[in-house]
Amino acid sequence: VQLQASGGGLVQAGDSLRLSCAASARTFEIYRMGWFRQAPGKERESVATITWSGGNTAYADSVKGRFTISRDIAKNTVYLQMNELKPEDTAVYYCALRKRFTVVDDWGQGTQVTVSS
Repeated sequence: VQLQASGGGLVQAGDSLRLSCAASARTFEIYRMGWFRQAPGKERESVATITWSGGNTAYADSVKGRFTISRDIAKNTVYLQMNELKPEDTAVYYCALRKRFTVVDDWGQGTQVTVSS
């Protein structure tokens, strides 16, 4: 599976960004997709996930109410709309895909998000 993420950049606190990640997997293979992030010196953490068939979402407490994950099944693409960005949101954001009947995620290459104060 290939995952192509895009949309990162340098913004100021309070700004918005939208990340996109297109997957090469076949639709029926996908159980869920999600976004993770890793800041310098910190462990990778889950930001938001969405199940592919039901659209059930889950968010980290730190982004609830500010970030929204969505999907386009026809394009096998997942999005992360990030509003009210804070400097602590600065990290490399990774897209991940989990196929049905597996417990291993496939990972994209990461996109840098930098929020200046």
